[in-house]
Amino acid sequence: MNQHDRILRLREVLDRSGLSQPTIYRRMKLGTFPPTVALGVNSVGWYESEFEIWFADPLGYRVADKAA
Repeated sequence: MNQHDRILRLREVLDRSGLSQPTIYRRMKLGTFPPTVALGVNSVGWYESEFEIWFADPLGYRVADKAA
């Protein structure tokens, strides 16, 4: 994440990824989709930079890869 990173909301992530909401949350649990960032009590989003990393290689993405 960089200082000027944009937050993507669920609708945009659904549209850009082509995945369903249950698939996104299932992949997050498996560590194969970027985690959300809390925006409020009942509101989440995704950092656009993390989504773009996933989008570049969806089959190779692993959350642990970012730390390496």
